Amino acid sequence: MPSTQTNSTAITLQILSVVFFSFLGYLCAGIPLAVLPGYVHQQLGFGSVIAGLAIGLQYFATLFSRPLAGRLADTYGSKPGVLYGLLGIAASGVLTLLSPLLQDWPLPSLLFLLAGRVVLGAALSIIGISAISWGIARVGAEHTARVISWNGIAAYAAIGIGAPLGVAMADALGVWTIGAALALLAGLALLLIWPKPAPSVIPGERLSFMSVLWKVSPYGMGLAFGSIGYGALTTFITLFYASRGWTGAAYCLTAFGIAFIVARLLFINSINRLGGFNVAIACLGIEALGLLLLWLTPSPAFALLGAALAGFGLSLVYPALGMEVIGRIPASSRSAGLGAYAVFFDLALGIAGPLMGMVASDHGYAAIFLVAALLSAAGMLLSLGLALNKR
Repeated sequence: MPSTQTNSTAITLQILSVVFFSFLGYLCAGIPLAVLPGYVHQQLGFGSVIAGLAIGLQYFATLFSRPLAGRLADTYGSKPGVLYGLLGIAASGVLTLLSPLLQDWPLPSLLFLLAGRVVLGAALSIIGISAISWGIARVGAEHTARVISWNGIAAYAAIGIGAPLGVAMADALGVWTIGAALALLAGLALLLIWPKPAPSVIPGERLSFMSVLWKVSPYGMGLAFGSIGYGALTTFITLFYASRGWTGAAYCLTAFGIAFIVARLLFINSINRLGGFNVAIACLGIEALGLLLLWLTPSPAFALLGAALAGFGLSLVYPALGMEVIGRIPASSRSAGLGAYAVFFDLALGIAGPLMGMVASDHGYAAIFLVAALLSAAGMLLSLGLALNKR
């Protein structure tokens, strides 16, 4: 038993040494989250749809760069992929820094901000896929679920830390600190990654992205339905709180992130024990309950509980459904498979901003959580159908 535990710890440490760079990348994604919607809406003077676009555009950029990210990691290696992604984050920081400097000219300021969001989205796409591929290369394909899970823990922990940190920075020193922080963090990560040895490129046939996308699409749709709730929460929780006259919206993101991490740490082994579909069905149901609580919440305390339930529910959906498909992709096209599966997550987050912005414009901010809950329930039913049909 001790030797087994020691081996497990060694594997985890190898994984953490790689997904640490995902943590830094998503810390850069989390820092602007609770600041930019209010900045665009209240300081630049644009409407709620444009405020949603300021967040959602990043996810669309991530979505459309997935084929490039997968091909880059499969062809040139996962370490170069992480390096290119970090350079992209540094460039995004510079563009984001220029936006508040041009605040007196709202349209140019918005355009620089949106450009920074596009670059950040593409950079995160490359880092996320490359870090997972690098982790799998280090510990073996049999530990794919663990690599995906720890990468997700790193990402959501970073977002949970980054959101209130960004608010504190903007309140204390101004919005310009957001862009500066991104550039500085990316520079730090480049210094840390440079001496690390790169894994070998896996030889073999490279499947086309579209053929891989077709293989993973049924499972990806279940992931997408569940992930829209997260996109709605990250984009509009600040404006939802403001509409109620409440403070502390960023802590909903923290509650979501903590619950997400706790669920993964405690229940990640349930995927191998109970099966990916069973875990996904249960988790999507829990997420739907959390989103319904956000819709009906009478106070910030209940909103925190709803956000925590949503995070707990969404936590295992990605690795649970991912386990059902990644084993069907050749190792030489593993990064393409990871990228194709992640497309559905990106698509959900990309449409969440504009779509829920329209819902909020017509029905108020609370209604977006009802819509998100219904979509999560649809993902649960889709997963049930896949399980019954053994797709």
